[in-house]
Amino acid sequence: MEILDPSTGEPLPPDTIQRVLFLANAVHVYNIPPLPSTRGHSASAWTADPSRHIFTARLRILETSTGDDDGDDESNTDENSLKVDVVLEDPSTAALFAASPYTSPASVEPVVDSSRFFAVTVRDPRGRKAVLGIGFEERSEAFDFGVALQEARRALGWEGGRTGPGNQKVSDAKKVEDKDYSLKEGETITVNIGSKGLGSRRAHAAPPPEESSGNLQSFALPPPPGSSSSGGGSGGFSLPPPPSAEDVKRKRRSAQELGFDDGQFGEFA
Repeated sequence: MEILDPSTGEPLPPDTIQRVLFLANAVHVYNIPPLPSTRGHSASAWTADPSRHIFTARLRILETSTGDDDGDDESNTDENSLKVDVVLEDPSTAALFAASPYTSPASVEPVVDSSRFFAVTVRDPRGRKAVLGIGFEERSEAFDFGVALQEARRALGWEGGRTGPGNQKVSDAKKVEDKDYSLKEGETITVNIGSKGLGSRRAHAAPPPEESSGNLQSFALPPPPGSSSSGGGSGGFSLPPPPSAEDVKRKRRSAQELGFDDGQFGEFA
């Protein structure tokens, strides 16, 4: 079966592959007024006037791929080998009514006041163009139409990094090398607030004995009171010397003179 170019009706090479991305059997076609502003097209301006309705067409989105003559070397593929067309046809005879080469996202634009209507730029074989309005009866069909156009943009290389006509190949994303941020054995994380060493990492090591003994000096107890006067030296915990025999006799005589003790049961000194 001979494959025809959907936009011109001319026969294509025999190695051409064509597939249908979307099909709707009943799409209303409108003769729309010129765009009044940069805000966008409004479907209410078409449907309010019944005379603007042209007819009900069959709509297809066709993807056409033409292979190169060599067929082996992918790098020699003609950059114009892939294209997408939005085709409006007579639902009874399949005769071509109008075709819109999908050369940019602006070729099919949604309206500002409805999700079921679109403005389509169609072209004839001579290159002349016109803007027609199309409307779907069901929102689900309009949604599927938008999804098919998104798939067409990916196939043409406008989205998703694939190679399309007139576009350079998008390089693959660089693989990010995985880094191990886990703590190694013996490592700790030190956070110094207010200094440049915030979040530094260093290996855990025990302090030398000299440094440890020096730090403990700040926790030393003060010497007991009276130790310096007893001749035991400062900074120590030595007990005072025991009283001499002469001191004991002197204290005993003083207690007996005051009448507290007769010396029989011990001393209270």
